[in-house]
Amino acid sequence: MENAAPAFQKNQAGYLPDILKFDWIEVRRGFARGRFEITKQHVAPNGYLHAATVVALADTACGYGCIMSLPEGASGFTTIELKANFLGTALEGVVSCEARMLHGGRTTQVWDAEVKSEANGKTIALFRCTQFLLSKPRGAQ
Repeated sequence: MENAAPAFQKNQAGYLPDILKFDWIEVRRGFARGRFEITKQHVAPNGYLHAATVVALADTACGYGCIMSLPEGASGFTTIELKANFLGTALEGVVSCEARMLHGGRTTQVWDAEVKSEANGKTIALFRCTQFLLSKPRGAQ
């Protein structure tokens, strides 16, 4: 299976995943893996990893995987539901995420992601989202 990570890395230039310095290791049908090194921009004023940073990494991983997993006739997607359970945090080092498609239907996909600290292997968050698949207009190629 083709690893599209370099293309996604390039295409995120100037957008939130780029601003947050997300680095993509593997993006393919049904799977995505990415990471970032914690810097001040990822941290809340209280000194802890900002929850929105964790959600952004997981949501982006699921989104990139969704793009690689679109069925014939789909032109894109939009997130219609997401949930995160926070189990821990990291104060330094690298945070990584693996996302997997659990359901790949004609109109929806369901994705799970796990975000971990690479330093100690502990899970920071569990994430699930549902993507609504957008159809190409009739007659479009």
